[in-house]
Amino acid sequence: MTDTAAKTLPAPPPQINVETKTFWDATAEGKLMLPRCNACQVVIWYPRLFCPECGSTDIGWFEASGKGTVYSYTINRRGQGDYRDLAYVVAYVELEEGPRVLTNIVDCDVDQVSVGQAVQVVFHPTSNGAALPRFRPA
Repeated sequence: MTDTAAKTLPAPPPQINVETKTFWDATAEGKLMLPRCNACQVVIWYPRLFCPECGSTDIGWFEASGKGTVYSYTINRRGQGDYRDLAYVVAYVELEEGPRVLTNIVDCDVDQVSVGQAVQVVFHPTSNGAALPRFRPA
């Protein structure tokens, strides 16, 4: 099997805590919200209540574009459990806003993914109301 379109990737529910609640609540609405340090303007990934760059706790949230490019990827062809018999892409996507996020590339032939490829966020619903942000070719 060479593409994820033939079989949908599982969407396991994330663990939500006080640091990530704003992020996950937004995904349920189809929005990619990111934290940004109000002191040094660094866009933060993974969501947290302090800036890893300057240590400030003055953090705000903004809606990201959802656009990015594939920075690096691998194709996994030997999954286990719910991922058995799936070929799927695990990738770092560099968002337009700067951070690189670990995610999946979906809705394409896995053999056609390439470094530098433009991608756009899509959201896959989970059983706890949140949605997993994944990316498809733009």
